[in-house]
Amino acid sequence: MRPERLSFMGHARDLHKGSILPTCPRLHLVFPSDELAVRKALKSSMAGLAHMDMSADEKGTVELVLAEVLNNVVEHAYGGAGQGVIELDVSRDDDILVFDVLDDGLPMPDGETPAGRPLDLDTCAEQDLPEGGFGWFLIRELTQDLTYRRDGNRNHLSFKMRLGDKYRPN
Repeated sequence: MRPERLSFMGHARDLHKGSILPTCPRLHLVFPSDELAVRKALKSSMAGLAHMDMSADEKGTVELVLAEVLNNVVEHAYGGAGQGVIELDVSRDDDILVFDVLDDGLPMPDGETPAGRPLDLDTCAEQDLPEGGFGWFLIRELTQDLTYRRDGNRNHLSFKMRLGDKYRPN
């Protein structure tokens, strides 16, 4: 059985909780690539995923990963210029959330996601935190099956997050 899809085209601010059907196992958002739109898309995403029976910890982890991924698109793929569109698709298959993020921005350096690196927050002052790396470390630690590909002029990042007692990040 193929999951239903909730399509939405427009600004994330226009997607209201009431328009998310509780029986729909899929969320689809299309929104501008600027910081304000990402904040609104995160809020809409979490409202849209609320019916998916996740714990508070799982919701927090999903929101953290989405914030890292979407802000990376704004900052790096579009260079903070806010001149593009981001497409987010989330579906659930039993205890797994499947995420697809598409954009028309610049490709990833070397055609792959950055490796990311952990930081020792005890030895590094907040103002000295290096740009880049730690967010990708978090994304890699909290997701499974992280893949990136460039399809023509589009970036396609996909990953999975397992829910429930079976959660085991890679």
